[in-house]
Amino acid sequence: MDSIGKLERKHVLRSWAVQSKNVYEEIVGGQGCWFWNRQGKKYLDFSSQLVNTNIGHQHPRIIEAIKEQADKLCYIAPSYASEPRARLAQKVAEHTPGDLNKVLFTLGGAESNDNAIKIARQYSGKFKILARYRSYHGATYGAITLTGDPRRIPVEPGIPGVIHLFEPYCYRCSFGHTYPGCGLECAEHIREIILYEEPKTVAGIILEPVTGTNGIFVPPPEYLPRIREICDEFDVLLIADEVMTGWGRTGKWFGVDNWNVVPDIITMAKGITQGYIPLGAVVVNDKIADYFEDRMLWCGLTYSGHTLACATGLATVQVYEEENLIENSARMGQLLKKRLEEIKEKHPSVGDVRSIGLFSAIELVKDRQTREPIAPWNGPDPGIMGRINKFLSEKGIYIYLRWNYMFIAPPIAINEQELNLGMDAVDESLNLADEFIKS
Repeated sequence: MDSIGKLERKHVLRSWAVQSKNVYEEIVGGQGCWFWNRQGKKYLDFSSQLVNTNIGHQHPRIIEAIKEQADKLCYIAPSYASEPRARLAQKVAEHTPGDLNKVLFTLGGAESNDNAIKIARQYSGKFKILARYRSYHGATYGAITLTGDPRRIPVEPGIPGVIHLFEPYCYRCSFGHTYPGCGLECAEHIREIILYEEPKTVAGIILEPVTGTNGIFVPPPEYLPRIREICDEFDVLLIADEVMTGWGRTGKWFGVDNWNVVPDIITMAKGITQGYIPLGAVVVNDKIADYFEDRMLWCGLTYSGHTLACATGLATVQVYEEENLIENSARMGQLLKKRLEEIKEKHPSVGDVRSIGLFSAIELVKDRQTREPIAPWNGPDPGIMGRINKFLSEKGIYIYLRWNYMFIAPPIAINEQELNLGMDAVDESLNLADEFIKS
């Protein structure tokens, strides 16, 4: 372990980690879709770090904007007007759908979701929030309560008033149905639960338009429009958590745009600045914004609309526009989909592949008929996922693995040659999984 690794081991607590099992590989540089360690080993960033470096590493336009703003003014309190904040809010409003025109800036996705539920409760006068089991909304106390996946359990009890729902996971339908002959029960049961909970108590439902780290569940085309109808029927706010799906990840500016659905609130982070400087946002529609014209907004952050972060976000959005990266995501997404289908056809260990834009997952199974996962959900890796990860790392491919899922979400600036390079390595790595299930 080098000196930097030793310092981290001694003084840094890493998130979501057993500290004694951490690996301390020092990364010293990056450019575009690539990053490298101190020894010079290069990695193709095939998961955009934590699905946030949408444009890639060290984009010169964004770096220059950070330097320019740092020379002018790094920070001013939220109570003052700031050009970067105002210009970025304008850009956000231009690209969010419908009448979502007013922005509360935060420092990340979890803070955005926390503040979204505060706003929903204040605006509606109701307190219950519906969220899905296979979901992740962040690690602050409110956001982790919304989260359905197992990271929620160790910190319970969380905030009161959160009710969890089933998700549109067609490969493993919670209701035992097969799409399209399913009556869209994954949506209809939400209507039933709202009735059981009493609509007068339900403030909102928060969901990821495409479920992220729980498996990339692309919903049936009728799903989100039906959720919108149910919310309208019972005067329930629809909150779209676009922390991962926003800013081109799905081949559209925002995930909901794939289904022409306009939520009441959108939360975002990650791709708004690529993670170069932390920033998040809550965007509300005109009706909610008007409500707070003569009422106190009980939300506040010292770093809300942080000047340097907003300058970074503004440059980021301009790069999306000028380099046609949303269109590139859609175009490269078609190539990715084709490669995924070929992999599914070739490898018996692949049970399902799911993708939209450059947001995808490969689900590995022991048996295609029983669909038994190759590694148990929320259980220990029997060794195969670790072997796949090691193989890809040695090939110079960084990819995020969890349970029996392989997540492929490269920067949306990726080109065809880089995408094929990564997919060739993924294809080769799956020979290990095929051998595993045979034994």
